Amino acid sequence: MAKIDLVPSARPAFTPEDARYWDARDLEAEMQRVFEICHNCRMCVGYCGTFPDVFTRVDRDIERRGATGAELLDAEAFEAATELCWQCKLCYIKCPYTADEKHEWLVDVPRLLAREKAQRAKRRGVTVQDRVLGEPQALGKLTAGPAATIANFVNANRLVRKTLQTVAGIAADFPVPPFASTSFARWLAHHEPLAGAGTRGTVAVFATCLADYNFPQIAVSATRVLEKNGWAVVRPEQTCCGMPNIDGGDVEAARAKAVVNVAALERELAAGRKIVSLQPTCGYMIRKEWPELLGTDAARRVAAATVDIMELLEQQRRDGSLSRDFTTGLGRVAYHAACHLRAQKIGYPGSRVLGAIPDTDVEMVEQCSAVDGTWGMKAQHYEMGRRYAQKLTRAIASSEPELVVTDCALSARRILAENKRQALHPVEALAKAYGVTPEVG
Repeated sequence: MAKIDLVPSARPAFTPEDARYWDARDLEAEMQRVFEICHNCRMCVGYCGTFPDVFTRVDRDIERRGATGAELLDAEAFEAATELCWQCKLCYIKCPYTADEKHEWLVDVPRLLAREKAQRAKRRGVTVQDRVLGEPQALGKLTAGPAATIANFVNANRLVRKTLQTVAGIAADFPVPPFASTSFARWLAHHEPLAGAGTRGTVAVFATCLADYNFPQIAVSATRVLEKNGWAVVRPEQTCCGMPNIDGGDVEAARAKAVVNVAALERELAAGRKIVSLQPTCGYMIRKEWPELLGTDAARRVAAATVDIMELLEQQRRDGSLSRDFTTGLGRVAYHAACHLRAQKIGYPGSRVLGAIPDTDVEMVEQCSAVDGTWGMKAQHYEMGRRYAQKLTRAIASSEPELVVTDCALSARRILAENKRQALHPVEALAKAYGVTPEVG
């Protein structure tokens, strides 16, 4: 059997605009090439279930079928690899063979597996499970507000959750985010800005579905903290970032959302405003995936102009303009490093900002929650996700913190389930230290 050439003959197809992206034979050859590299390296074996499964299959083929490497891996193996990946991106961050590392092998396992899921969804259709999980903004618009109390009561019912697991495949034991009685957009439309808001300029907040409809206290805290530091805040029209659609292989739905969001955010750029993302997953989509999905200059301009909320505040800390008007320390803080923040390669800006607060000691916890979008909510993956999250659970417990912090609202749900601790977004913790924690109805 011919040995696989590790150097790609053409640049891997990661944009849906490329005809090769949808070519099944091109995908098969690329997956065999990349998994040949991974099998030889094995550095990522402990990150998720994908790599142990692939390595076991390749080892079996070598021992029993005369393979020299990954050349006998087939569609079944590729599907299994994709379903075991929760798209944390950690393998890409650590891989020495990526385009970011200027390596000629151009390995990108997360995008490769997303491509496999997209091809499969195109052939078979998007599953009911992925359709339900793929539209969080639609559910939020329908449920947040007056209907929130009833919706949260229903979601707390064990029988209802079991039924939902049967019908839609959402794990009955996963603590789904509650719905808020007041959305962020409604709060922002009626709030009174703090004195000094706007002296530095105006920022456009990409609030995300979770901060709009489920945890508006994150977006409200961000608004108060930004105002405290001289910024006026606007919320442009927006929809979901599209990551839940990517998780389900629904590329066209993700692209449609990106088109709407890019157009709205371009108008903010034209008005001279920064774009501030409040959740790492959405920030990752804006900066890394929208340019690939759309391939437009507009998407690239929006990506280049977007910063994470704590990244912006860390820039102010470094230049000395961050307000030091703190009213209380936070004590010992266990700070979970969200995977999709790490994937943006901006470090841990929130930990440095919180570390500047007097009487505050920040301990980093660099372990994955194994939720990462929709994967950890799925019934078929829930127990595996729990197992992989135990390093995070133990690290938080061993630090004996007074406060637990994470940039990722879904990781906070894992922490709530496993550690029985309510984790705050770092901007919520900062609002607490400033004494500007807002009331959200």
